[in-house]
Amino acid sequence: MTVMTATAIEEFLDEVFPQRAGTIEGVDEMRATMSLAIEDEHLRPGACVSGPTMMGLADVCLYVAILAQIGPEPMAVTSDLHCRFLRRARGDRDLIANARLVKLGSRLAVGEVQLFSAGDEAPVALVTATYALPESD
Repeated sequence: MTVMTATAIEEFLDEVFPQRAGTIEGVDEMRATMSLAIEDEHLRPGACVSGPTMMGLADVCLYVAILAQIGPEPMAVTSDLHCRFLRRARGDRDLIANARLVKLGSRLAVGEVQLFSAGDEAPVALVTATYALPESD
């Protein structure tokens, strides 16, 4: 069961993480979807989306999936992140991130994020990550 809506998460992130990139498209049980409108600053030579842009969106999207389940927690932090680049992410399309929590424990959350160029069925990257969750009182 989600405890925060996409709107509530956006408002929370505006306060604690205003420099993030991307727009929350939706949250569901153990899942989140985000998009990023690609601009020139996201591109590398060859008009493809840069790796740091893709990893950043994936990281935020997994954080959003976690927040939807645990509520507003500014100190849930990335402790591990692996990215496998599968194909070129097109610079002329939005980047889409679909996050799924694999495990949500009391101290760790583990998830995966598939990234897509909008309109394509094949993912451009697969990210797996772990978040450290603070001790509850």
